[in-house]
Amino acid sequence: MLAVRKARRKLRMGTICSPNPSGTKTSSEVCNADWMASLPPHLHNLPLSNLAIPGSHDSFSYWVDEKSPVGPDQTQAIKRLARISLVKKLMKKWSVTQNLTFREQLEAGIRYFDLRVSSKPGDADQEIYFIHGLFGIKVWDGLMEIDSFLTQHPQEIIFLDFNHFYAMDETHHKCLVLRIQEAFGNKLCPACSVESLTLRTLWENNCQVLIFYHCPFYKQYPFLWPGKKIPAPWANTTSVRKLILFLETTLSERAPRGSFHVSQAILTPRVKTIARGLVGGLKNTLVHRLALISVYPLRLSRRSQ
Repeated sequence: MLAVRKARRKLRMGTICSPNPSGTKTSSEVCNADWMASLPPHLHNLPLSNLAIPGSHDSFSYWVDEKSPVGPDQTQAIKRLARISLVKKLMKKWSVTQNLTFREQLEAGIRYFDLRVSSKPGDADQEIYFIHGLFGIKVWDGLMEIDSFLTQHPQEIIFLDFNHFYAMDETHHKCLVLRIQEAFGNKLCPACSVESLTLRTLWENNCQVLIFYHCPFYKQYPFLWPGKKIPAPWANTTSVRKLILFLETTLSERAPRGSFHVSQAILTPRVKTIARGLVGGLKNTLVHRLALISVYPLRLSRRSQ
């Protein structure tokens, strides 16, 4: 447990994912920021869907604005309660699901990002924000942070999964897609056969970004991948035992060809869970319990090849 705590502390400080001061890597050091570039040659021609790729849940929610309006992803009852200032402070404890920024997650090795976006009531400029109960940073700011990392690490490939849209009409979608184009340009990978996509083909074409867009709007743009190409079955449970069983089952039943697959190793709070741990928040109520399955990604890696 001491080793785990030390590793977590280093991760928070960003020391296990950045090169050492000399800029070189020793034989015992693996830089998480360049782990794809460091993979052995025999994996370069393997379909990308056969690799176990680390990701994060509600990836953007390392910061939410408790002074902003409650998001359109919440019920009317929550919106009424949120008129009480204390309620938003409590909401923040359950809305923040990450403690690392996009840049820090990328440096730590995260390559799949779960993204939920929304327009903000009263905004006249069509700006789009990340959202999880409360509004987070502007999508544009997040995209620029990601693009900056990719420019510095040209062999790293990322998956941006836009899977929830709130209060967005066609104009908002066009604005968001334009932002994506402006941010990544030629780094965007056109939708194609999943089996044909390997690290080598992506490197040869200087592509680094796969955008999955869970909305029919994807049909209008060649670089938007349909959401069905990356299913993410959800256990919706607070039980570690049930979660592990669910992950084992869905992984064994994943489509053998034609799509990627997301294994969501997360516990989901219910209303009574939140009521019991209202003050403690998500981290103290559920996140620490996930340490019980901290070795589970190793099992996923073996099963997915």
